[in-house]
Amino acid sequence: MADNHGHHNHSHSPPNYNRAFVIGTTLNAGFVIVEAVFGFLTNSLALIADAGHNFSDVLGLLLAWGASWLVRRRPTPRYTYGLRRSSIYAALLNASFLLVAMGAIAWEAIQRFFDPSPISGSTVIGVAFVGIVINSITALMFMSGREGDLNIKGAFLHMAADALVSLGVVLTGIAILTTGWLWFDPVVSLIIVVVIVAGTWNLLRASVNLALDAVPEGIEPSAVRTYLEELPGVIEVHDLHIWAMSTTETALTAHLVMVTGNPGDAFLSRISMELHNQFGIKHTTIQVEMGNFLQGCDQKSCCN
Repeated sequence: MADNHGHHNHSHSPPNYNRAFVIGTTLNAGFVIVEAVFGFLTNSLALIADAGHNFSDVLGLLLAWGASWLVRRRPTPRYTYGLRRSSIYAALLNASFLLVAMGAIAWEAIQRFFDPSPISGSTVIGVAFVGIVINSITALMFMSGREGDLNIKGAFLHMAADALVSLGVVLTGIAILTTGWLWFDPVVSLIIVVVIVAGTWNLLRASVNLALDAVPEGIEPSAVRTYLEELPGVIEVHDLHIWAMSTTETALTAHLVMVTGNPGDAFLSRISMELHNQFGIKHTTIQVEMGNFLQGCDQKSCCN
């Protein structure tokens, strides 16, 4: 019986987005202040709603930024994997906070239907247009990393959604200037809430799945099992586990039954390399057993 922990093709340093976080956080924090001030001065719920959402995005960017720093911390005797999972928890907290904020905004919008207040449409248009520019710039800075990191994807989706939301606020100002329909303000606020909740729900679902050690999206467990079962000399695969160590790194452990015994380090290294190349699994631990059923495997279970 032998263990092998493959280290081939491992990338322990995810791309560094510090510059994007600095610029994005600074731009959005400044815009939140401007938007909130003008929202209160003009009595625009749509503008205040967008400011509240942008503030939650600033917090989200700070969470994602902090997590991206923590995942780079080296492992210690106590934290043998380092602090990689912090990126998963940051995404989960980000999504949860955002959903709570949207609930509060939706409640306020509903109240405005019964108690509409006049707003300054021209001011709303001007401030929200600035938001379109700022959010678009920030989203573009995270675009390249949106496919490989849930944290970065969350930042990108929020910024891209914010650009669309700010466009909705511009439309609110135009509608009020041309028609005088004050009800348009809470309607657009509710549309903003629906758009944000729809995007955030996917982030929440994905982060919860990773926090519960589900197989990351994009990896098909049956395909991984089939690959292992079809390896030369393997007669059985059990205790196959695939989980996310962080939002960018996936780990795998498996027991391979091979009656001929351990085939050597080269074979095990090839498995590690192919799992990385085919499935994006970076940390592989394989245990080889010779199928001595009198001894059995203590960890073997019926579901594996």
